[in-house]
This record gives sequence, structure tokens and C-alpha cells, in this order.
Amino acid sequence: MPSHTSFPDWRSQVVYQIYPRSFCDSNGDGIGDLPGITSRLDYLQQLGVGVVWLSPIYASPNDDNGYDISDYRAIMQEFGTMVDFDAMLAGMHSRGIRLMMDLVVNHTSDEHVWFQQARQSRSNPYHDHYIWREPAADGGPPTNWEAAFNGSAWEWNEATGEYYLHMFSRKQPDLNWENPAVRAEVYALMRFWLDKGVDGFRMDVINMISKPWLADGSLPDAPVVGPGPLQPAFGMVCNGPRLMEFLREMRHEVLDRYATVTVGECPLASIEQGRQITHPDTGALNMLFQFEHMDLDSVGGHVSGKWALKPLDLRDLKATMARWQQALHGQGWNSLYLSNHDQPRPVSRFGDDSPEHRVKSAKMLATWLHMHQGTPFIYQGEELGMTNVHFDDISGYRDIETLNRYRVATTERGEDPAAVLASIHAKSRDNARTPMQWTAGPHAGFTTGTPWLACNPNHTHIHAEQALSDPDSVFHHYRRLIRMRQDWPVLVHGTYEQLLAEHTQVDAFIRSLGQERLLVVCNFSSTEIRLEKPHSLAGCSITWVFGNGSEPANIDREHWVLQPWEARICRLD
Repeated sequence: MPSHTSFPDWRSQVVYQIYPRSFCDSNGDGIGDLPGITSRLDYLQQLGVGVVWLSPIYASPNDDNGYDISDYRAIMQEFGTMVDFDAMLAGMHSRGIRLMMDLVVNHTSDEHVWFQQARQSRSNPYHDHYIWREPAADGGPPTNWEAAFNGSAWEWNEATGEYYLHMFSRKQPDLNWENPAVRAEVYALMRFWLDKGVDGFRMDVINMISKPWLADGSLPDAPVVGPGPLQPAFGMVCNGPRLMEFLREMRHEVLDRYATVTVGECPLASIEQGRQITHPDTGALNMLFQFEHMDLDSVGGHVSGKWALKPLDLRDLKATMARWQQALHGQGWNSLYLSNHDQPRPVSRFGDDSPEHRVKSAKMLATWLHMHQGTPFIYQGEELGMTNVHFDDISGYRDIETLNRYRVATTERGEDPAAVLASIHAKSRDNARTPMQWTAGPHAGFTTGTPWLACNPNHTHIHAEQALSDPDSVFHHYRRLIRMRQDWPVLVHGTYEQLLAEHTQVDAFIRSLGQERLLVVCNFSSTEIRLEKPHSLAGCSITWVFGNGSEPANIDREHWVLQPWEARICRLD
């Protein structure tokens, strides 16, 4: 199989994710839209990003904020029109920015015409586009699978006397990728957007498209790991037996015929699967999102899932990053991220969002991430150091996952509402979905109307207008990091060597390419750290290059003093 047909410089680019609903509203209806994005393209150009990942803008009833698609070839009315899309795309391309669309093809909306037809009768030509099964012997669901958004993963359909599978909301029925007609439909819609000039795709939960079918055509029950009739089945439907077959077919039928950039969202992917999916010659996609580092601050296997919180152990984060860095070097490609539309704000999660340390810790986290090998992804507002929001009660939230979490925990499990709300403050997806903070004015300059989700009250002092005017802001720090990745081949192609693996507060590593060696040292704490220069650096001359503060006086001494949340990049000679 030949190498991927990708645009030549994609490895040196940085991707910026836009969540359209929350980015910029042009018409005052409180919902972000495509003309709003177009009006802010100069901002993205100034930041220096080379690719924009646009979360779904397709027609949708918005059960899951656009990840439930009713028409893949139409624009959601509240976002604008296809004319607006074409203008936005042209504006990006004129500024040297490429566009990566969100491809959601594990499931559709139950309002998609395919499903509307499929549910009418077993003989309907579209029936086999989805996954249907007979009831269990007791008349209940065919398996004990719990959906990601709680409740059974199976929904009864009276017209056909069957259950259909939905691994997320009941309004998001899973597509049957075993059906060649489904795959042909997917490839056709991909070609539709690529022919319009789109430059690639971020593929939503793409490693869930191959289900674990048994030889008799049934699906197995999930292992019993907790109380109650429903058991988590997410792991069972990831990385199925035909996944690589389907992805390679997609590559052959579509991706190799265009200059694209692709990233697959792959929950529970192993390193070996990462290699398989992203290998430059035998894989199918350019890079993947894996979640190992995103799960380190939750209690694994807990009935509450990601909501069962525990403090992050930095040693675990370093070990995870090191494994993926070393395993994929020359064998695949990492995506680098600390936030997206499904994750809380990194400065609140991994840094310190207090007034004293917010800016410095946001810069440290950015430095740490961008110094690894892979493609960095910036989620809107991350470059401003935007923080989590703490709504006083559940009525402030809009996210379906969050609302289901609160309902199940408080009404079905009898958990303390205050404790449940605390976990929501930490992990809710709405932390990332509060409107982009453009100004200190009403509704953060996001809209002249009433925003669909309330703005974070701290927009009065954390906003783009202030950041652009301050040369020492988080925004300008990101600009410098993006430029460094474009100018320094060692950051793109260099090897990775970890130092201080067992230190609980400091991460240090070396990036090397030929004679070029860069040392990266980051303090993940709000305290001053004193440590000895690693023995492996004995005899090396250390020269300060860049950081999130002024050049330290102790840079080449045998004992280092790191200020709270300090990041240093040094050259080794």
C-alpha cells in the first residue's frame, strides 16, 4: 500500500478546534454560526495555526449538540447556509489555513432519512443500515449493554418488533458497517465534502464501527463488573475485528485520492492499535486521539466512570506520554491534546486556575505539550487560559451527558447532590462549551443576544481583546510555540528521551535530531522545586532558549531551582 496522500507539511502544523455553537455569533440569536467564524479568521491567522478542526455543522436535531446528524450534506440552519460555508472555507484557504471537518459515521440521528425508513419495516431497503436484534427470551434487550449516556444501549421499535443499538443517546442509532451499502454511502459523503475543497476529517469514535459479532450473528453480553442489570460495554465495541479492514477500504476508496489530513478518535486504543491505524505505509489515518492520559484522574472501573475523581499522579502522566512517544516514533503519529469539546479546561484540570498561577500554569502546560512529537491540538479558548465554569446548580448545564449523570446519580443511586455537582464542576463537557471570551463586555462579546449557554463570569478579565494587547499573554506564548514547531525540525522529527521518570512534580525530557538536542523541564506544581541536575546531563552545557518567564540565573548549575509552574526549553551542547 502506498504512503498516505497528505499535504506535505501537515506534521509541522498545529490544529485549532472550533466548537461552532460557542465560538462567535453573528446574528444575535445566541448561537455561534459560520459567518461568526469567518469574522474571526484574522484572529486564527495571527495565532498561526495551520489547520482548523470544525465540530459538526451538519443538519441535526441537536440531541447531542450536532453529533446526531440528520443530513450529512446540509448545514444546520442555526449555523447558516452552504453559501456561508463556502465563504468561510475560502476565507480560511486565503489565509493559508486548511479545514478538517468532523466525520460522525458510527451513528446517525434517528431523524436521518435512512433511519426513518429503516424503522418502518424489516423489508425496507434501509433496514440493514442499522443494527437490529430480537428481544431476549424475557422480552427485554438482547444484551446487558449500558449506553455511554446511561440506560440500555438498546431501544425498542414497535413497528418491526425489534431493538436497535445505540451506544450513545437513543436518538443516535449505530450504523451497520457490515453492510457494504452503508460503507458506500459514507465514502460518497466524504467525497462530497472533499470535492468542495475540505482538507480532511476528524473521525468521531471511528474505532467503534466494527462490532464484536459472534459466529451465530449474535452480540455477547458485557462482563458483570457492577450492580444492576446493565453493564458498561464501551470496551467491547472498540477496536472490533474488522476495524482495520474498514479503515483501509476507506483509505483506498477515498483518502488516497485526495491530499488530506485525518485523525481518528479511538477510545481505549492500545499502542499496537495506534501503530496499525497510523503507520505511514500500512495504516489508514494520519494520527489518532487516544485517551490514556485523559483517564488518569478517574478511578478505573468505578460505576461512576469518569466522574469518580482522583488526584493526578504526574508519574502516570509521564509514563503514558513516554510510551506513546517512543512506540510511535517512525511507526505512526501522535495527536497531542489536553482539551477538546468533550474535556474540561486544562488549566483547571492539570494546572492552577487561581489568579496567582493561572497564566503561568497555562503557559507551562502549552510548552510541555508542544514540545512532544506529534500534532498539537488547541481547543478554542485554551490559548487564552480559559477556565472551568462553576454553575451553582444543575439548571445551568445543557450537556446531555452531564444532565444524565446528575439524574442517575441523585435519583437512582441516591448520591449526595453536592458531591455530584462537585464532580460535574470538574469534568462536565460544558466546561469547554461556555462561549468563547472575546471581550469584557456583555456576554463576553460572543453575542448581542442571550447565549445558548451562559458565559463564564470571569470573562471580564480573561478575554481575547486583553490577550492580544498584552505581549506577555497566554495567547502570545502559544504564537511563539506554534512558530517554533514550524521552524525547528527537532520538534517534529526528533527522538524522545525521558528524564526524572519518578519525580512527582517535575517532568523533563530531551528531543534530539542529529546534533540538535533540546532539554524541556516543567514544574507541575505551585511550589518552588529544588533538584539536582540529572546525572545523564553531566558534562553537558545547558543554554536557555525559551520559557514562560525570564531566563533563570541557575540554568547550568548542578542544582536547579524551578519556580512554580515554570517551563524551560534549553539547548544541550
